[in-house]
Amino acid sequence: MRRLALGIAFLALAGCAARGPAPVVERAAPTPPPVVDLPAPTPEPAIEKPVPTHVVKRGETLASIALQHGLEYRELAAWNNIVNPNRLEVGRVLALQAPAGSAPVTAPVTTPLVTGAPPIEARPLANTQTAKVEPRASKVPYSDRALSQMNAAESGASPLSGDAPPPIAPTPGPVPGPAPAPAPEKAAGTDKEDIDWTWPVKGRVLAPFSEATKGMDIGGRKGAAVLAAAGGRVIYADAGVRGYGKLIIIKHNDTWVSAYAHNENILVKEQQDVRKGQKIAEMGSSDTDQVKLHFEVRRQGKPVDPAKVLPPM
Repeated sequence: MRRLALGIAFLALAGCAARGPAPVVERAAPTPPPVVDLPAPTPEPAIEKPVPTHVVKRGETLASIALQHGLEYRELAAWNNIVNPNRLEVGRVLALQAPAGSAPVTAPVTTPLVTGAPPIEARPLANTQTAKVEPRASKVPYSDRALSQMNAAESGASPLSGDAPPPIAPTPGPVPGPAPAPAPEKAAGTDKEDIDWTWPVKGRVLAPFSEATKGMDIGGRKGAAVLAAAGGRVIYADAGVRGYGKLIIIKHNDTWVSAYAHNENILVKEQQDVRKGQKIAEMGSSDTDQVKLHFEVRRQGKPVDPAKVLPPM
């Protein structure tokens, strides 16, 4: 038995010695997928916003359309190539915005409105380089020689030059200090909401704001002063808008305009700059049945209740 066990153990050891190490298989690294150049994404074209328009209705004028949308009728005429603002075809579509890339409107329309004066054109300042300047007289101390030289000059004779006293240099005055830099003025259109309002007239409100009237009516006496409710530029001063009588429109910036209707007398001109509280007209009853001021405030062309922007009376 002992020999049998030893034989079995010997055979087991011989089998383990005959078994070799496990074979090693070399595997190649996986081949990366080929690089494909994808086309660059095509940018989406910019979507242009449609230009707002207005269809001319019967009875409308260029000035009334401009008032509806808070625009200047001269700009409206230029944007639509209107030479004669008195001829508007019913049904014509007007662009209410300047064409892309167009320059600001500087020249007035060639034909004035029927009811108004000729357009106000900008005039250049006088040329100071060619202006005639009169000589200034100089003062010298009194002496017999100076008196004789003056008499000789008046008679046309040459003054003596031998021992004439040298001219007396003027006494220099105090040297002025540097002038303080003026405060920069706010250009029209720089502030969108910052408007310092005041009441155009002091009187009783006859009719408050409504969507139908687009403004408020303020009572007063004929000839009373109508004041600019805020600083700005006059863009209309005429009687070409039906139902408003003698009308003034002031543009305060790119957002706000104000309108003053039924005046007796207009005291400002188009393209004139006015300051807050400046007298611009006299109250009256033009195109209405009683003396009153119809006052409108428009924000980007939309009527706003003046009571919401004016200070407490």
